[in-house]
Amino acid sequence: MSIWRNAATVEELQGRARNTLIEWLGIRFTEIGPDFVRATMPVDAHTHQPMGVLHGGASVALAETVGSTAANLCVDPKREMCLGQEINANHLRPVYAGQVTATARPLHRGNRSQVWQIEIRDEHERLVCVSRLTMAVVAVNHK
Repeated sequence: MSIWRNAATVEELQGRARNTLIEWLGIRFTEIGPDFVRATMPVDAHTHQPMGVLHGGASVALAETVGSTAANLCVDPKREMCLGQEINANHLRPVYAGQVTATARPLHRGNRSQVWQIEIRDEHERLVCVSRLTMAVVAVNHK
């Protein structure tokens, strides 16, 4: 059973990412499951830190991208939107090249807040980063 109130396709999510940080970092949405959103990001010059490994901030940007996207799929976009309130990340292993894959799953979906857990894995399915994202559910201000 799907948790989504605001159904979308991977192609629609990718279209919404045009001309944003998501596009600049090369993040690509790859899958929407019944209770998760998944995306990939290349590990290259755009996402490296000066020592040639995946930048922690790029990992956090990927985590917030999949988590906030998933959160917004859980609300009625005519009435509500979800905005990031807090994020943390534990970086567990370096990645030098290739791509990483992030999967966001809910820990809590309430009327005023949501909490999402995001796992980022390398191409060998090794855990690279774990993140927890708290989203505020706010009313859409129609002007």
